[in-house]
Amino acid sequence: MGAPTDAFERVYAAGTVDEFPERGHTREAAPRGSRFGLAHGLALGGCVLTPDEALDPGYVVVGPDGSIAEVGRRRPGAVPLVETEGVVLPGLIDLHGHPDFNVFAPWEPPELFANRYEWRASDLYRALVRAPQNRLLEALPPGTQNRYAEIRALVGGVTAVQGASGSGATDEESLVRNVDRRIFGRHRARALIDLPADDDEAGLRRLSRVVADIGAGKVDAFYIHLAEGRRDDARSQAELDRLVELDALTPATVVVHGTALGQRQLGRLADAGAKLVWSPQSNLRLYAETTLAATALELGLPVGLGADWLPSGSPSLLAELKVARRVLASQGRAVEPLELVVMVTSGAAAIAGLGDRLGSIATGRPADLAVLERRHEDPWVNVVEADPSWVELVMIGGDLSYGRADWITAVAPDAAARLEKVVAWGRPMLLDTAYTVGPPGETPPTLAELRAALIANYPPLGPIFA
Repeated sequence: MGAPTDAFERVYAAGTVDEFPERGHTREAAPRGSRFGLAHGLALGGCVLTPDEALDPGYVVVGPDGSIAEVGRRRPGAVPLVETEGVVLPGLIDLHGHPDFNVFAPWEPPELFANRYEWRASDLYRALVRAPQNRLLEALPPGTQNRYAEIRALVGGVTAVQGASGSGATDEESLVRNVDRRIFGRHRARALIDLPADDDEAGLRRLSRVVADIGAGKVDAFYIHLAEGRRDDARSQAELDRLVELDALTPATVVVHGTALGQRQLGRLADAGAKLVWSPQSNLRLYAETTLAATALELGLPVGLGADWLPSGSPSLLAELKVARRVLASQGRAVEPLELVVMVTSGAAAIAGLGDRLGSIATGRPADLAVLERRHEDPWVNVVEADPSWVELVMIGGDLSYGRADWITAVAPDAAARLEKVVAWGRPMLLDTAYTVGPPGETPPTLAELRAALIANYPPLGPIFA
């Protein structure tokens, strides 16, 4: 792919390679967890999924600083307590997406394609997806689509995503964490959409800097779309050799998709210490094939999940879990529910180089938590079978980001008075869209304001609570 020619390529071709160099960073995120004055913290009771076991019943105590202060079976005292009767788990991590495009209703591909270059060049895709996207980028304030997409992720139990573009992104994204941007005060991830061609001098320089940073120990995860096409497609097949030729197959490399890779090529990734992110729903809709994920797992290749984007992917990461379970079974691997949950929690955090911060409920970690209604005796099955309507509470760094109105009103009435009221699948919920690292005095838009602005420019806006 040559030089960017339209808004899609301008936004995504460079990925996040150069967005936030370590020098010149002047703005730090306000501490999460203390905005509403929870002086004594908060405790959640339910079936608590820890790295070692399911505590049933169990309790998680969140301190006023937004970190997890205690995890165990003992009922805590002297702290506001919500007895959820649900499943309390780490916030989900969606390791691949294009949030700018998650404002659109799903696109029904009229045909199957050989690779991603084919559908990106199709007239129908340009008319139905890319042209509206370009208009929105020009008409709306930077970051509008990202924030709407973050709300979509949040209400589905997701507390961290990958793939936010450079369009209006701040040093540390609002609402949900962005694992390939600046996070926890550092920027140790990079991302590219396409491998640069021989005549793409700027792209080659960017990739060379990434490889140098990996070698210098400055990068923990390098996300690269690779081999996204059918296994009989020569162009897709050749991309792994191209990656090796450019010295970019490293232990930090995270291959996104890899649908065209066979067993031998997946073995090369495993031997190099690389990782894989899988988006089966999008792959199947575009190519009628998906990654040999069962083979990858057998080879010991770490695998995470990503919902990709709404035009061809799943509407939520919880929905993607169900697709992954069925596909793995069809590939001959009857995966345990626990293994699937790991792919979107602790395993995903490890792939992102954030295993010391995210993906597990443990003392001292940021309180990134989700609570699901409990409808199954086996809590791991409960997670895999859940959909966003089961999400009852989401906390990020101790902030009450989204949750049942009755719970938040009971334990944090000041917060409840200031949060946005929404009805989610028939239930009154409260939503916090106010977290920001923008300029002092900036007032982030509410969901209602975001929806109105987007609909004014794109009437068939994809709904969140659907």
